Amino acid sequence: MLEKDDNLDPGFVGQWGYFLGPSPRAMAIAARVQDIGEERIRDMDSTGVARQILSLTNPGVQIFDAATGAALAISCNDQLAEAIRKHPDRFSGLAAIAPQNPAAAAKELERGVRKLGLKGAIVNSNTHGEYLDDPKFWDIFAAAESLNVPIYLHPSTPSARMYAPFAEWGLEGAIYGFAVETSLHLLRIILSGVFDRFPKLRVVVGHLGEGLPYWFFRLDFFHRANVASARYPNVKALKKKPSDYLKENVWVTTSGMAWEPPILYCQKVLGMDRVLYAMDYPYQFVPEEVNVTDNLPISAADKKKLYQSNAEKVFDLRS
Repeated sequence: MLEKDDNLDPGFVGQWGYFLGPSPRAMAIAARVQDIGEERIRDMDSTGVARQILSLTNPGVQIFDAATGAALAISCNDQLAEAIRKHPDRFSGLAAIAPQNPAAAAKELERGVRKLGLKGAIVNSNTHGEYLDDPKFWDIFAAAESLNVPIYLHPSTPSARMYAPFAEWGLEGAIYGFAVETSLHLLRIILSGVFDRFPKLRVVVGHLGEGLPYWFFRLDFFHRANVASARYPNVKALKKKPSDYLKENVWVTTSGMAWEPPILYCQKVLGMDRVLYAMDYPYQFVPEEVNVTDNLPISAADKKKLYQSNAEKVFDLRS
């Protein structure tokens, strides 16, 4: 079990203190998350998953200082590329990057894509409590747009300054805190004008958009009101409505949300081309959940989009 350290992010201590603990479930997750070989492929075969996109789980390299994080990203990506070379027909991957060193992160993303064949980058939400809406991080967006690869905005626990109210009731993790943290991050990116500056940038989020598709009406209405009132110095007019960016620049996966009603809802409001099947492996390794998407009342063509062709397009898996 991890011991309390005031210098460590409380979310990291809480989450990984559990996963490194003695319970059978925690031990099984810890073992699966480290395996990028035969056992993972056996799990894929047992659920009918033909290809998995591998990435470094949260907090990734973002918990370290800038120099250490950047160095570890290089090492992790080299290991990831080697695992993919061993099983090129089963694995693809996303580059780990260290946003705390934006220039190095952009450079490593380029190396990961051009030299290692990786399909984009993963960012595990906040980095030392900071979010990518700050222009100092925008070299990362510029690199992703230039390389024509997506950024997967993956959940992490809420930052230290907002952690305590969640943790008091066990809400800091997958039950709720992950969605709040990631949806907040994505909204900050949208409202800061990132997609106006980088109109071809693609962002992927899990868990059916972390709840944001249900908020389209209120996001558009109150953003317009906030701009008109000039109440918030940072809030400026955008070229489009907030919901437009979510429909045009963002893709969502079904990871951890094997439930027919919200899947169908997201397909309706975002479009069939914007929703990708994913399993929240290894945290929610429930082979039976595939039956939910198998039984969706949608056409065979739309089911192929969900299972295959949408991911092939977003992550360029066809090349």
